Amino acid sequence: MTSPDQPRRNFYGRIRGKTLRASQKTYLNEDLGALQPRDITREDNPDRRPIDPAAIFGDARDVWLEVGFGGGEHLVHMAARNPDVGIIGCEPFINGVAMLLGKIRDAGVTNLSVHPGDARDLMDVLPDASIAKAFLNYPDPWPKKRHHRRRFVTPEHLLPLARVMKPGAEFRVATDIPDYVRQTLEEVPQAGFDLVGQEAEPWEDWLSTRYEQKALREGRTPHYLTFRRR
Repeated sequence: MTSPDQPRRNFYGRIRGKTLRASQKTYLNEDLGALQPRDITREDNPDRRPIDPAAIFGDARDVWLEVGFGGGEHLVHMAARNPDVGIIGCEPFINGVAMLLGKIRDAGVTNLSVHPGDARDLMDVLPDASIAKAFLNYPDPWPKKRHHRRRFVTPEHLLPLARVMKPGAEFRVATDIPDYVRQTLEEVPQAGFDLVGQEAEPWEDWLSTRYEQKALREGRTPHYLTFRRR
C-alpha cells in the first residue's frame, strides 16, 4: 500500500477536451457523485486505507476493472452482459466520463462504478487479490520513444495492477500499435502475468470501440492480448 507521505505523481494526458454539451454537464452534476467509489482521493483518505471493492456494489460479487474507458461503450457493454459482476471504470478525461454517464442512463445498467481520475490512485487503495478481471483497451500509445515510460504497460502501473488482481485473473489488452504490443509482451510477464493468447481476432464478448473503428479506417491492425495473473 502506498505511504501517505509519498510525493504526488505526475499525470500525463488530457483531463478536458471540447466544451461539454448541456446534457453532459447535467450527467456530471446529477449522476457522477452516486457512481464514484468513496475514499479514493488523498483528500478523502489521507492514510490510504484500503477500500472494499465488493462493498461498492453492496454485495460480495466479483469485481472487474477497466483502465481508461474512453467513451465508455465497452464498459457499458460488459456491464449489460454481466449483471452479476461489478465493474469499476477509471478515466481521467472528463469528456469521456460525461459520455459514459449518458450511455449508463440509456442502458439502465446498475453494476458500474466510475473513478474519474488516475487508475493508480484507485489501485493504491484496493486490497490485494480483489479484482477478478481487468481491461486495457486502446490505451494512449505515446508514440515518441522518449514518452514510452508514460505508457500504462510499465512497472509503475503493472506492479500495482498485479497486486490487486486475483491469482488466475484475466488481463486483456487491445491495441493497434505494434510497438505497444512489443512493450506489452516484454513488460506484462515481468509483472507477474502469463501470456495465454495473442490473436488477430477479438474476444467473443468484445464490442468494437470508436478508437478501434478509427484504427481500422486508417489501416491499422488491431491486436488482442490475453494474460493471466500467476
